Amino acid sequence: MTTVNPAAVLRELELRAPQLAARKGRRLVADAKSPNPALVGALRVLVVVAIFGGWEIGARLGFVNVFFWSSPSLVLDKAIQQFGAGSLWGDLLFTMTSALTGFVLGTILGTALGLSFWWSAVYGKTVEPFVVMFEAIPKLALAPIVVLVLGIGIESKIAMATGMVMAVQALNASAGVRTVDKDVVRMLNSLGASRAKIFRSVVIPSTLPWIISGLRVTIGLALAGAIVGEFIGSDRGLGRLIVYAGSVYDIALIWVGVFVLAILSIGLYLIVGLVERRLAHSLAAD
Repeated sequence: MTTVNPAAVLRELELRAPQLAARKGRRLVADAKSPNPALVGALRVLVVVAIFGGWEIGARLGFVNVFFWSSPSLVLDKAIQQFGAGSLWGDLLFTMTSALTGFVLGTILGTALGLSFWWSAVYGKTVEPFVVMFEAIPKLALAPIVVLVLGIGIESKIAMATGMVMAVQALNASAGVRTVDKDVVRMLNSLGASRAKIFRSVVIPSTLPWIISGLRVTIGLALAGAIVGEFIGSDRGLGRLIVYAGSVYDIALIWVGVFVLAILSIGLYLIVGLVERRLAHSLAAD
Protein backbone atom coordinates (compact mmCIF):
# COMPACT_ATOMS: atom_id res chain seq x y z
CA MET A 1 0.00 0.00 0.00
CA THR A 2 1.44 3.36 -1.08
CA THR A 3 1.53 6.10 1.53
CA VAL A 4 1.26 9.81 0.70
CA ASN A 5 3.77 12.14 2.27
CA PRO A 6 1.91 15.40 3.08
CA ALA A 7 5.14 17.36 3.22
CA ALA A 8 6.12 16.19 -0.28
CA VAL A 9 2.69 17.10 -1.68
CA LEU A 10 2.93 20.53 -0.10
CA ARG A 11 6.38 21.11 -1.59
CA GLU A 12 5.12 20.04 -5.02
CA LEU A 13 2.21 22.46 -4.81
CA GLU A 14 4.52 25.26 -3.75
CA LEU A 15 6.78 24.53 -6.72
CA ARG A 16 3.89 24.43 -9.20
CA ALA A 17 1.97 27.39 -7.75
CA PRO A 18 3.78 30.06 -9.83
CA GLN A 19 3.22 28.08 -13.03
CA LEU A 20 -0.46 27.58 -12.25
CA ALA A 21 -0.89 31.23 -11.38
CA ALA A 22 0.83 32.34 -14.57
CA ARG A 23 -1.30 29.97 -16.63
CA LYS A 24 -4.47 31.24 -14.98
CA GLY A 25 -3.37 34.82 -15.49
CA ARG A 26 -2.79 34.24 -19.20
CA ARG A 27 -6.21 32.63 -19.47
CA LEU A 28 -7.87 35.58 -17.73
CA VAL A 29 -6.06 38.03 -19.98
CA ALA A 30 -7.15 36.06 -23.03
CA ASP A 31 -10.74 36.01 -21.77
CA ALA A 32 -10.65 39.76 -21.09
CA LYS A 33 -9.06 40.54 -24.45
CA SER A 34 -10.94 43.23 -26.32
CA PRO A 35 -12.65 42.22 -29.57
CA ASN A 36 -10.97 42.79 -32.90
CA PRO A 37 -11.50 46.49 -33.81
CA ALA A 38 -11.64 45.67 -37.52
CA LEU A 39 -14.38 43.10 -36.91
CA VAL A 40 -16.37 45.52 -34.78
CA GLY A 41 -15.99 48.26 -37.40
CA ALA A 42 -17.06 45.92 -40.17
CA LEU A 43 -20.13 44.82 -38.23
CA ARG A 44 -21.10 48.44 -37.59
CA VAL A 45 -20.79 49.27 -41.27
CA LEU A 46 -22.84 46.19 -42.10
CA VAL A 47 -25.62 47.28 -39.74
CA VAL A 48 -25.71 50.78 -41.27
CA VAL A 49 -25.75 49.37 -44.82
CA ALA A 50 -28.52 46.94 -43.91
CA ILE A 51 -30.69 49.66 -42.37
CA PHE A 52 -30.30 52.23 -45.13
CA GLY A 53 -30.24 49.63 -47.90
CA GLY A 54 -33.40 48.00 -46.61
CA TRP A 55 -35.04 51.40 -46.23
CA GLU A 56 -34.15 52.40 -49.82
CA ILE A 57 -35.22 49.07 -51.30
CA GLY A 58 -38.46 49.13 -49.34
CA ALA A 59 -39.21 52.65 -50.57
CA ARG A 60 -38.52 51.76 -54.21
CA LEU A 61 -40.62 48.59 -54.03
CA GLY A 62 -43.50 50.36 -52.32
CA PHE A 63 -43.22 48.61 -48.96
CA VAL A 64 -42.28 51.89 -47.28
CA ASN A 65 -44.58 54.90 -47.66
CA VAL A 66 -42.29 57.60 -49.06
CA PHE A 67 -44.70 60.38 -48.08
CA PHE A 68 -44.37 59.54 -44.38
CA TRP A 69 -40.85 58.03 -44.28
CA SER A 70 -39.05 59.47 -47.33
CA SER A 71 -36.02 57.46 -48.53
CA PRO A 72 -32.23 57.65 -48.12
CA SER A 73 -31.73 58.89 -51.68
CA LEU A 74 -34.24 61.73 -51.19
CA VAL A 75 -32.68 62.61 -47.83
CA LEU A 76 -29.21 62.70 -49.40
CA ASP A 77 -30.43 64.96 -52.22
CA LYS A 78 -32.04 67.28 -49.68
CA ALA A 79 -28.86 67.38 -47.57
CA ILE A 80 -26.72 68.26 -50.59
CA GLN A 81 -29.21 70.98 -51.49
CA GLN A 82 -29.25 72.44 -47.96
CA PHE A 83 -25.48 72.35 -47.49
CA GLY A 84 -25.00 73.82 -50.95
CA ALA A 85 -27.32 76.71 -50.12
CA GLY A 86 -25.33 77.32 -46.92
CA SER A 87 -28.31 77.58 -44.58
CA LEU A 88 -27.64 74.24 -42.89
CA TRP A 89 -24.12 75.29 -41.91
CA GLY A 90 -25.53 78.25 -40.00
CA ASP A 91 -28.05 76.07 -38.18
CA LEU A 92 -25.35 73.54 -37.29
CA LEU A 93 -23.01 76.23 -35.95
CA PHE A 94 -25.82 77.82 -33.91
CA THR A 95 -26.78 74.56 -32.21
CA MET A 96 -23.18 73.52 -31.60
CA THR A 97 -22.27 76.91 -30.12
CA SER A 98 -25.23 76.98 -27.72
CA ALA A 99 -24.67 73.36 -26.65
CA LEU A 100 -20.91 73.76 -26.04
CA THR A 101 -21.35 77.08 -24.21
CA GLY A 102 -24.05 75.60 -22.00
CA PHE A 103 -21.90 72.52 -21.41
CA VAL A 104 -18.93 74.59 -20.20
CA LEU A 105 -21.04 76.94 -18.07
CA GLY A 106 -23.08 74.10 -16.60
CA THR A 107 -19.96 72.11 -15.75
CA ILE A 108 -18.32 75.07 -14.01
CA LEU A 109 -21.42 76.20 -12.11
CA GLY A 110 -22.53 72.69 -11.19
CA THR A 111 -19.07 71.71 -9.99
CA ALA A 112 -18.81 74.86 -7.88
CA LEU A 113 -22.25 74.24 -6.38
CA GLY A 114 -21.51 70.61 -5.55
CA LEU A 115 -18.12 71.42 -4.04
CA SER A 116 -19.67 74.14 -1.89
CA PHE A 117 -21.60 71.46 0.03
CA TRP A 118 -18.34 70.48 1.75
CA TRP A 119 -18.04 73.79 3.56
CA SER A 120 -21.17 73.37 5.65
CA ALA A 121 -23.16 70.22 6.39
CA VAL A 122 -26.23 72.34 7.23
CA TYR A 123 -25.96 74.25 3.97
CA GLY A 124 -25.45 71.03 1.99
CA LYS A 125 -28.40 69.23 3.56
CA THR A 126 -30.58 72.31 2.95
CA VAL A 127 -29.69 72.94 -0.69
CA GLU A 128 -29.14 69.43 -2.08
CA PRO A 129 -32.87 68.42 -2.12
CA PHE A 130 -33.65 71.47 -4.25
CA VAL A 131 -30.90 70.50 -6.70
CA VAL A 132 -32.37 67.00 -6.89
CA MET A 133 -35.83 68.46 -7.46
CA PHE A 134 -34.56 70.73 -10.24
CA GLU A 135 -32.74 67.82 -11.88
CA ALA A 136 -35.93 65.72 -11.78
CA ILE A 137 -38.15 68.39 -13.37
CA PRO A 138 -38.65 67.81 -17.13
CA LYS A 139 -36.86 70.75 -18.69
CA LEU A 140 -39.41 70.85 -21.48
CA ALA A 141 -41.84 72.28 -18.92
CA LEU A 142 -39.45 75.14 -18.16
CA ALA A 143 -38.45 75.88 -21.75
CA PRO A 144 -41.41 78.18 -22.58
CA ILE A 145 -40.64 80.36 -19.56
CA VAL A 146 -36.93 80.53 -20.42
CA VAL A 147 -37.67 81.46 -24.03
CA LEU A 148 -40.21 84.10 -23.00
CA VAL A 149 -37.77 85.70 -20.57
CA LEU A 150 -34.58 85.50 -22.64
CA GLY A 151 -36.07 85.62 -26.14
CA ILE A 152 -35.67 83.38 -29.16
CA GLY A 153 -31.97 84.11 -29.59
CA ILE A 154 -29.02 82.03 -28.51
CA GLU A 155 -29.25 83.18 -24.87
CA SER A 156 -32.28 81.02 -24.10
CA LYS A 157 -30.65 77.97 -25.72
CA ILE A 158 -27.49 78.44 -23.67
CA ALA A 159 -29.61 78.80 -20.53
CA MET A 160 -31.45 75.55 -21.26
CA ALA A 161 -28.21 73.68 -21.96
CA THR A 162 -26.62 75.11 -18.81
CA GLY A 163 -29.58 74.07 -16.67
CA MET A 164 -29.49 70.52 -18.02
CA VAL A 165 -25.79 70.13 -17.22
CA MET A 166 -25.53 72.08 -13.98
CA ALA A 167 -27.82 69.94 -11.82
CA VAL A 168 -26.17 66.66 -12.88
CA GLN A 169 -22.65 67.97 -12.30
CA ALA A 170 -23.68 69.42 -8.93
CA LEU A 171 -24.92 66.01 -7.84
CA ASN A 172 -21.76 64.34 -9.17
CA ALA A 173 -19.57 66.78 -7.25
CA SER A 174 -21.61 66.41 -4.06
CA ALA A 175 -21.30 62.63 -4.32
CA GLY A 176 -17.55 63.03 -4.66
CA VAL A 177 -17.46 65.32 -1.63
CA ARG A 178 -19.02 62.58 0.47
CA THR A 179 -16.14 60.23 -0.41
CA VAL A 180 -13.43 62.57 0.92
CA ASP A 181 -11.36 60.76 3.55
CA LYS A 182 -12.42 62.28 6.88
CA ASP A 183 -9.33 60.90 8.62
CA VAL A 184 -7.08 62.88 6.28
CA VAL A 185 -9.14 66.02 6.90
CA ARG A 186 -8.90 65.55 10.68
CA MET A 187 -5.16 64.96 10.48
CA LEU A 188 -4.61 68.14 8.48
CA ASN A 189 -6.82 70.04 10.90
CA SER A 190 -4.71 68.80 13.79
CA LEU A 191 -1.58 69.99 11.98
CA GLY A 192 -3.04 73.48 11.68
CA ALA A 193 -4.03 73.49 7.99
CA SER A 194 -6.72 75.98 7.04
CA ARG A 195 -10.03 74.89 5.55
CA ALA A 196 -9.09 76.58 2.29
CA LYS A 197 -5.85 74.61 2.18
CA ILE A 198 -7.69 71.34 2.88
CA PHE A 199 -10.24 72.21 0.21
CA ARG A 200 -7.55 72.80 -2.43
CA SER A 201 -5.28 69.90 -1.53
CA VAL A 202 -7.78 67.18 -0.54
CA VAL A 203 -11.40 67.92 -1.47
CA ILE A 204 -10.90 69.05 -5.07
CA PRO A 205 -8.51 66.20 -6.07
CA SER A 206 -10.81 63.63 -4.42
CA THR A 207 -13.86 64.98 -6.26
CA LEU A 208 -12.35 65.39 -9.74
CA PRO A 209 -12.83 61.72 -10.79
CA TRP A 210 -16.56 62.03 -10.07
CA ILE A 211 -16.81 65.21 -12.11
CA ILE A 212 -14.77 63.87 -15.02
CA SER A 213 -16.77 60.64 -15.19
CA GLY A 214 -19.96 62.56 -15.95
CA LEU A 215 -18.68 64.66 -18.86
CA ARG A 216 -19.76 62.27 -21.62
CA VAL A 217 -23.26 62.15 -20.16
CA THR A 218 -23.62 65.90 -19.70
CA ILE A 219 -22.51 66.78 -23.24
CA GLY A 220 -25.57 64.89 -24.48
CA LEU A 221 -27.74 66.71 -21.96
CA ALA A 222 -26.36 70.06 -23.13
CA LEU A 223 -27.23 69.24 -26.73
CA ALA A 224 -30.72 68.09 -25.67
CA GLY A 225 -31.25 71.33 -23.75
CA ALA A 226 -30.25 73.44 -26.75
CA ILE A 227 -32.56 71.48 -29.04
CA VAL A 228 -35.50 71.76 -26.61
CA GLY A 229 -35.02 75.52 -26.54
CA GLU A 230 -35.01 75.60 -30.34
CA PHE A 231 -38.17 73.52 -30.47
CA ILE A 232 -40.02 76.06 -28.32
CA GLY A 233 -38.87 79.15 -30.15
CA SER A 234 -35.84 80.03 -32.26
CA ASP A 235 -34.80 81.78 -35.43
CA ARG A 236 -31.92 79.38 -36.14
CA GLY A 237 -30.63 75.92 -35.24
CA LEU A 238 -31.21 72.28 -36.10
CA GLY A 239 -34.21 72.11 -33.77
CA ARG A 240 -35.81 75.03 -35.58
CA LEU A 241 -35.06 73.32 -38.90
CA ILE A 242 -36.81 70.12 -37.79
CA VAL A 243 -39.86 72.02 -36.50
CA TYR A 244 -40.11 74.02 -39.74
CA ALA A 245 -39.76 70.88 -41.90
CA GLY A 246 -42.52 69.19 -39.91
CA SER A 247 -44.85 72.15 -40.36
CA VAL A 248 -44.50 72.01 -44.17
CA TYR A 249 -44.50 68.18 -44.32
CA ASP A 250 -40.98 68.05 -45.75
CA ILE A 251 -40.07 64.61 -44.40
CA ALA A 252 -36.71 64.48 -46.17
CA LEU A 253 -35.69 67.74 -44.50
CA ILE A 254 -36.74 66.37 -41.11
CA TRP A 255 -34.42 63.40 -41.61
CA VAL A 256 -31.62 65.73 -42.71
CA GLY A 257 -31.95 67.62 -39.43
CA VAL A 258 -32.10 64.39 -37.43
CA PHE A 259 -29.04 62.83 -39.10
CA VAL A 260 -26.96 66.01 -38.86
CA LEU A 261 -27.93 66.24 -35.20
CA ALA A 262 -26.92 62.60 -34.69
CA ILE A 263 -23.52 63.18 -36.34
CA LEU A 264 -23.00 66.30 -34.22
CA SER A 265 -23.85 64.45 -31.02
CA ILE A 266 -21.45 61.60 -31.88
CA GLY A 267 -18.69 64.07 -32.68
CA LEU A 268 -19.14 65.97 -29.41
CA TYR A 269 -19.31 62.69 -27.49
CA LEU A 270 -16.01 61.51 -28.98
CA ILE A 271 -14.29 64.85 -28.32
CA VAL A 272 -15.44 64.98 -24.71
CA GLY A 273 -14.51 61.31 -24.28
CA LEU A 274 -10.98 62.12 -25.47
CA VAL A 275 -10.74 65.03 -23.02
CA GLU A 276 -12.10 62.80 -20.25
CA ARG A 277 -9.45 60.13 -20.91
CA ARG A 278 -6.67 62.73 -20.98
CA LEU A 279 -7.81 64.17 -17.65
CA ALA A 280 -8.16 60.70 -16.12
CA HIS A 281 -4.63 59.76 -17.24
CA SER A 282 -3.18 62.99 -15.86
CA LEU A 283 -4.89 62.36 -12.51
CA ALA A 284 -3.59 58.79 -12.44
CA ALA A 285 -0.07 60.03 -13.21
CA ASP A 286 -0.27 62.51 -10.35
